Amino acid sequence: NRTSVVEFVLLGLANSHHLEITLFLLLGTAYFLILLGNISVITITLTNNSLQTPMYYFLRNFALLEITFTSTFLPSTLYSLLTERKTISLPGCFLQMLFFYCLGTCTLFHMAVMSLDRYVAICHPLHYTAIMSSRLCLQLILSCWALSFLSMFPPTILTVRLPFCGPNVMNHFYCDASLLLQLSCTDTGFIEELMFITLIIILPGTLMVTAVSYGCIIVTILHIPSSAGRRKAFSTCSAHLIVVTVFYSTCIYRYIRPEQRGGQDSDKVLSLFFSVLTQTLNPYIYSLRNRQVKQALK
Repeated sequence: NRTSVVEFVLLGLANSHHLEITLFLLLGTAYFLILLGNISVITITLTNNSLQTPMYYFLRNFALLEITFTSTFLPSTLYSLLTERKTISLPGCFLQMLFFYCLGTCTLFHMAVMSLDRYVAICHPLHYTAIMSSRLCLQLILSCWALSFLSMFPPTILTVRLPFCGPNVMNHFYCDASLLLQLSCTDTGFIEELMFITLIIILPGTLMVTAVSYGCIIVTILHIPSSAGRRKAFSTCSAHLIVVTVFYSTCIYRYIRPEQRGGQDSDKVLSLFFSVLTQTLNPYIYSLRNRQVKQALK
């Protein structure tokens, strides 16, 4: 009953028209590449019989996740760059925040699952088919989605129930939870601690799974007798690790900082790295560079 704010103002990425046009072209191109790359991955892995393996099953689900994740904020960001309208309604802001955090968390779990899949395939190739059964693959995917929503739903719902009396301006291009908490006209200490604890468990936890999996993979690669085989395997692993490093480093620096609540221009740059740059690279790094996918495309 105390909420008087009916909409929030998102300052966006730029304060000059020329810069907004430039950013619109860059982000529009990135969004087009995200859609093109991920739709291609989904189509190829669904229609080609030789790609009906656990690895491509995970990549197909990961591609679908990337499309939905970027679609929660990029279309509205592109629209605001072209128009004078920089506002978002209260319900729209809450929905965007819910899906952004739930789908973003799901991305972390998916990356950990895909690294485990590659670990089993490379380190235990003879048992790969038996271990990564279709039932286990489905259970892993469903677990990713369930854990993501179960972990992020409580703090998000608590944020939605907060009163907002003004001001209503956020220095960001999407509805960020830390900024929303600053705008509330009541004490938000419990929600901030809950959000911080949730993220400090999920981010380092999934990173550890991914790092250990790739560490075991690299050790196995070092035992490959062929130097050409080692180079090829290292080329693939290094590309994966670069994307993982950029994604996790920017996420951790952005969100696991108890002394920093956000609202700076640097936070928007960090958000662009993990929400746009890595999403643009993922379909090409994980899927479209693959020899089998290239053959299926041909």
